[in-house]
Amino acid sequence: MKATGIVRRIDDLGRVVIPKEIRRTMRIREGDPLEIYTDREGEVIFKKYSPIGELQSFASEYADTLQKTSSMPIFICDRDEVIAVSGASKKEYLDRKISKGLEEIAEGRSLYMRSVGSETVAITSDGGSHYVNCAMPILSEGDVIGCVVSAWQYDTPTGNKISDEAESKLIQTAGMFLGKQMES
Repeated sequence: MKATGIVRRIDDLGRVVIPKEIRRTMRIREGDPLEIYTDREGEVIFKKYSPIGELQSFASEYADTLQKTSSMPIFICDRDEVIAVSGASKKEYLDRKISKGLEEIAEGRSLYMRSVGSETVAITSDGGSHYVNCAMPILSEGDVIGCVVSAWQYDTPTGNKISDEAESKLIQTAGMFLGKQMES
């Protein structure tokens, strides 16, 4: 665990303020749910709660199915990191923080389709060889909880690629379906 040197007191209602620097670094926004853990040494641990993380094995199977149908790499993300990958290196992408560009696409709350000549959007913040081609935010009860992404790579043949319209419909359906799964 990394020491920050920041000390905060608990107020009379039992609240403690998480410093702005830590919230910014950890991408904790107002209203974000946090899980609270304790350990044997008496430490209290706050962890960002990912509602879609509960569906991780289901999301992984869904990504595999989408990848086989579309012949494109598929990524499913929560608001912070990649939680499922199919058709690309799991080691390279799984549990990595999503890029600022992908975060902005998700916050846009609508289907994104890359246009020819537009700026590329990396999947993860540390780069990688895959870029967002089509993305659909996962909305649950009006909140963005993640994103489904089909990706592309430079210098990769697109022989088996499905049409853009079919790709966008598949990704849009996946995002909407996962959102509905979270609501039930």
